[in-house]
Amino acid sequence: NPVALDAEQWVKALKAGGFKLVILTAKHHDGFCLWPTKTTRHSVAASPWKNGKGDIVRELRKACDRHGMKFGLYVSPWDLNAVSYGDSVKYNDFFVRQLTELLTDYGKVDEVWLDGAGGNGENGKRQGYNWNLILSTINKLQPNAVISICGDDVRWVGNESGRGREIEWSSVALVPRCYPNAGERNTEMRLNVFSRDLGGRDVIGRASELFWYPSEVDVSIRPGWFYHADQDKQVKSLNHLTDIYFKSVGYNSVLLLNIPPDLRGLINESDVQRLKEFSAYLKKTFARNYVVKGNEAWHGTSGTVRQYDVQKDALVNTFMIQEDISKGQRIESFLVEAYKDGSWIHVAEGTTVGYKRLVRFSDTCPERIRVTIRSARGMANVSAVGLFYAEPLAD
Repeated sequence: NPVALDAEQWVKALKAGGFKLVILTAKHHDGFCLWPTKTTRHSVAASPWKNGKGDIVRELRKACDRHGMKFGLYVSPWDLNAVSYGDSVKYNDFFVRQLTELLTDYGKVDEVWLDGAGGNGENGKRQGYNWNLILSTINKLQPNAVISICGDDVRWVGNESGRGREIEWSSVALVPRCYPNAGERNTEMRLNVFSRDLGGRDVIGRASELFWYPSEVDVSIRPGWFYHADQDKQVKSLNHLTDIYFKSVGYNSVLLLNIPPDLRGLINESDVQRLKEFSAYLKKTFARNYVVKGNEAWHGTSGTVRQYDVQKDALVNTFMIQEDISKGQRIESFLVEAYKDGSWIHVAEGTTVGYKRLVRFSDTCPERIRVTIRSARGMANVSAVGLFYAEPLAD
C-alpha cells in the first residue's frame, strides 16, 4: 500500500538521468501482478492500494507517454504463487494469458524482458517453458518489441556488476536459449553466456551459424535490486556509475540500470540526486568533440590509417570510435596515436568497436591524432571518432 506512488516522478527522474526507456517489473518471481489481471487474485486488485482499483502498469504507461519515454515490461516466467506452476501445459497457457493482457491493453510496448528464471513452485514442482509459444505470442501482439535475454534480440552480458566484455561482438555464435536444442548446440561449440569471447575468429571458425545478438549490461544503482532503507547511503557513487558507463556503453553494450522505488512508491531522493549528477557529468563530458570533422564517415580495411586535426590546445583523455552497425560489426582491433612536440606517441588501443567503443588515457594536448585499423573483417565502416575530456572523479 504505497501511500505516495507517483509513476510520473519515476519517469521524470529517469529522463533527467539521460535514459530513454523504462522497464517495469510487472511480475517478479513471487507472482504478484502490478496490474489487475484476470488470471489470478494475487495482484494489485487484492491490495488496499487505491482500494483495489489501482493499475501500476497503466500509470507508468501514461507517464511514459507524457514525457516521451519508451515503455517496456519485465515479466518473470517463474511464479511461486501460481497453482498451475509445474503443470507445463496449464502454466504456459496461464503465462501466455498474462502476457496477452499486458501486450494488448497498454498500447505499444518497446521491450519485453524475460529472464528465464526457473525453480520450484510452492507445490515443489519445476516448470518447462514453451518458448516457441511465448515468443510467438509476443511477436504477434507487439511485433516491434525487443525481446531481451530469453528472446533472440538482446542477450545478457553474463554478470550483474555493470561490466561488459572488452571483446564484445554483436554477431555471435552463441545460440539463443529460446532456440531448439540451444543447450546442446552451445555445449558442442564450448560456449555459454559467460564465455570471454563469443564472436572471435576462433569461435566463428567452428560455427555453422551466427546471430546478431548484442549484449545488455544490467546492474542496480544500489547493492540489491529492491529498496531497503538501510541502503540509502549505499547508492553507487558518481565515479562508480561513470566507470559502469565506460565499461558497458563504452564496450558496445546497452546499459540497463535498476532504480527501485521506496516504500512510499517514490524513487528515493538519494537515487534521484545521483541520477542528476550522472546525466550532468556525461552531458558535460561529451558535449564537445575536439576532433575536427570527427563525424565524417569513412571506410577502411586492415592497415588503413586516418589522420585528424585536433582543436588547438584541447586537453583530452577519452577516445571514441563508432561503426555503422547497419552494415555489421567488422573492426577487430585499432590503434590511436597522437602527434605532439614533433613526434607520434601511443595514446590508446582497443579490440572490438561495434556501436561504440570508449577508451580512457592520461591527459594530453595533441595537435593531431592518427587512427589505425589494425585488423578488420573485410571493409570496416567507421561512422565517427571523437576526443573528449572527462574530469577525474573520486568516491
